[in-house]
Amino acid sequence: MKVLGIDYGRAKVGLAIGVGSFAEPYDVIRYTDTNSLIEKIGEIVKVEKVEKIVIGLSENEIGEATKKFAEALHSSLSPLPFEFFDETLTSQDAQKLSREAGMSRKKARGMEDAFAASIMLQNYLDSN
Repeated sequence: MKVLGIDYGRAKVGLAIGVGSFAEPYDVIRYTDTNSLIEKIGEIVKVEKVEKIVIGLSENEIGEATKKFAEALHSSLSPLPFEFFDETLTSQDAQKLSREAGMSRKKARGMEDAFAASIMLQNYLDSN
């Protein structure tokens, strides 16, 4: 099964793809309007033949914004199955891993959200 992991943010979204038991960073989408974001994700779902979406969920205000985004995305991509999964500390983990890998700060910043989505999705795959 091919799974798309989403690390939602107010200005950019990190994406990861999971196949079988392995997740890897896919892309970062910068956006200004939610409808164009949903369109781009819909295109990725079609091209990559995604069978399920896992959206990272955190607490507080961004958690509520993530739920609203997920509702809009789900209504656009229904009947594709959706799940939420805890993404607590994935951004910090992604920063730490990129430093340990010796990646330049500039390169790491560009893909940080995709790395965070990958960590969240890998945790999800490992838990199932």
